[in-house]
Amino acid sequence: MTTRISTRFTDLAAAGRPGLVTFITAGDPDYETSLALLKTLPEAGADLIELGIPFTDPMADGPAIQAAGLRALKGGQTLAKTIDLVRAFREEDATTPIVLMGYFNPIYVYGVPRFLADAKAAGVDGLIVVDLPPEEDAELCLPALAAGIDFIRLATPTTDEKRLPTVLAHTAGFVYYVSITGITGSATPDVDLVSAAVARIKRHTTLPVAVGFGVRTPEQAAAIAAGADAVVVGSALVEMVRKTLENGQATANTVPAVEAMVQELAEAVRAVPRRVTL
Repeated sequence: MTTRISTRFTDLAAAGRPGLVTFITAGDPDYETSLALLKTLPEAGADLIELGIPFTDPMADGPAIQAAGLRALKGGQTLAKTIDLVRAFREEDATTPIVLMGYFNPIYVYGVPRFLADAKAAGVDGLIVVDLPPEEDAELCLPALAAGIDFIRLATPTTDEKRLPTVLAHTAGFVYYVSITGITGSATPDVDLVSAAVARIKRHTTLPVAVGFGVRTPEQAAAIAAGADAVVVGSALVEMVRKTLENGQATANTVPAVEAMVQELAEAVRAVPRRVTL
């Protein structure tokens, strides 16, 4: 099945360059600001967008994204409002892929059938749910695929050859390789190790491989992108949001600061001289 995600990676391959995936937290620091940020990301050079679903216990996320989630929840952000953000974004952008990233609890409470129907209708293209292992595919992964939403699985440095086929079995859209052991934004990835890991994953799948966790600077993004189909930057952007706030509130500099950072990242990634062939 052709989706916005598969179309975008096909276009990137045809252009001979890796992609930039950007992450922000829905509702951080408030609904209107996060919608403005969402709309700005593609204009600044993001090829795909991950939109974080705020949750009170984000076990895979580091301090920056944890704090962003708490700011969003304090501001009244809900899963329903996160879906509304995507719906509002789609009024102006029909092509940029959007992946919701988060944890199963809010989706379970919302109700899986209702969630998938509402997410699909709003224009969500994929899901990353970090606390649902392949053994629980019947809970959300398989219903999501049946609804036409890609379910993107994480592979990590500890995913060995025996485990990898299980992880990849129902993965769609792309594979998200976690470049470090630990939480988001907690360490700097080793470029050589990441490139070797991506090559190993590609021996098991034809899906694109995007690499994230720990990528903070344009230089790091370019280095990682040279050995992957896309690079994901999240914590650094979320931290940029925080730095622009005054008393927890957005300022006139919040959106421009994030936009400028994404532009720098995009320029660096698009200047990468080579990339993995899909």
